[in-house]
This record gives sequence, C-alpha cells and structure tokens, in this order.
Amino acid sequence: MATKKINSSLKRKRFLTQFFTYAYLLILAVVILFPILVTISSAFRPGNVTAFTFTLGGEWTLANFQRLFTETLYGRWYWNTIIVAVFTMLIQVTVITMIGYAYSRYNFVGKKKSLLFFLIIQMVPTMAALTAYFVMAWLFNALNQYWFLILIYVGGGIPMNAWLMKGYFDTVPYDLDESAKLDGAGHLRILWQIVLPLVKPMIAVQALWAFMGPFGDYMLSKFLLRSQEYYTVAVGLQTFISDVKNQKVTLFAAGAILIAVPISILFFFLQKNFVSGLTDGGTKG
Repeated sequence: MATKKINSSLKRKRFLTQFFTYAYLLILAVVILFPILVTISSAFRPGNVTAFTFTLGGEWTLANFQRLFTETLYGRWYWNTIIVAVFTMLIQVTVITMIGYAYSRYNFVGKKKSLLFFLIIQMVPTMAALTAYFVMAWLFNALNQYWFLILIYVGGGIPMNAWLMKGYFDTVPYDLDESAKLDGAGHLRILWQIVLPLVKPMIAVQALWAFMGPFGDYMLSKFLLRSQEYYTVAVGLQTFISDVKNQKVTLFAAGAILIAVPISILFFFLQKNFVSGLTDGGTKG
C-alpha cells in the first residue's frame, strides 16, 4: 500500500513538472514568435499601414521588398552594414583568439591585473562613452568613416569575449602543447594545428556574435554616421518610422525581415562547429 502511494506521488510530481515545463516553453514560444509573425504579416501587406498588424487574411504582396531597393537607400544601407559586419567579425575573432590563447598558455607580468581590468571595463556600458566617441571621431576626422566604427565594435567586444575565449582555451589539455613541443613544433604551429581545431565551437560563437552586432546597433552608428548614404540598416530603418505623420510601417517590416538573411546564412554555415565539441582535431596516439 505504501509503495502504491509513493508511486502515485512520484507520477503526480512528474506530471506537474512536465506540465509546468511545457507551459513555460509554450509561453516563451509565443513571446518570441508573435513579434516575428507581426513583422512578417506587416511586410507582405500592400500599400502602407498605420501600425503593425497581424492577420492571415487579405492580400499578400512582395511589392514592399521591391520598393525598398527602388524608392529608398536600403540597398546602400544593407551593403554598408555587410562591410562593417564582415570586417568587425574578422578582426574581432582574430584579436580575441590571440588574446585568449596568450592568457591561457603563457605567464607574463600583469596577467592577473589585466584580466581584472577587463572585468572592470566590461562593467561600463559602451553607450556611456557615446560623447567621448563622437569627440574622438570629430578630432580624427572619422565621422562617416567605417574604420572608426569597426574599431569601436572590436574594442568593445574584447573584455568579456577575451575572458570567454581564455576559459575555452583552458579546457584544452596543456599536455597536447607539451607533446607537440617535443616533436619540434613551434608556438604558431601548435596554435594553428593543435589547439585551434579544438576550440572551433567558441570561435564560431564569437564570429556569429561579432557579425550580428552591427546589424542591431543603432545608437553608436547614429552618433558616428551623419549622412544618410553612410547609414547602416538599423539607423536607416529608423527613418521609416521616425516621422509620426508619415510612417512607412510596411517598408520597415520588410527591411527588418531581410536583416535576418545574412545572419541566418552565417549561422547555418557555422552550426556544425557549435556541436563539434572538443573531440575534433584529433590527438597524438
């Protein structure tokens, strides 16, 4: 009798756990998917609407996507953002990988203090320095210059990402380095052929984060890019809805959907590295 009560209690507990888990996931899915569905619904509406709407009925059209590239500077903004995102990704991943490897594998003067400095810097949000960035850009004649924007993106991503990269390098056994040194391998060869293949998942994550940043950033780009032809998509799209009396909601929604295209392509290209784990690359037997 006691065993039946225990089994019944366990079943009830398991049922309640599963029920609340699925209920939470359902609510989370609604919260995430509903804004996306509203954006998609608005993007395919003919003409223009005064507010974002979600409806499955009525006429659907691709005209808004065509208007983006024929009636606005969206194509230029899109290309600007691609350039900034690609260079930010390449530079940031390279710098952070080298920093993470150095902090993980070498001992040098100021190592602990500089890591602590990274943590302190990370506590100060990048947006708090907008005025300083603008003054620097004005002094160096860097307004409307992508190289300055890229450098700020890269510098802002170093503190926390260097910590994450260093921690991931630490999971790679140092015995691999020692074995390679005994075989005559140098530092660069150890990094390139032994260690890097084992940290591909974190490199892939870093690349995706760095690439996504310029597509979603508004404040920094708005401060440093003063002319419309130099805008990135986040700043350019804001002009569609900034005028309350003449909001281009359908164009804004269509442009927002297209932002996901290069990010999705990069994600699918890198996704095999997200689950590769530390077994890739092989070890000396």
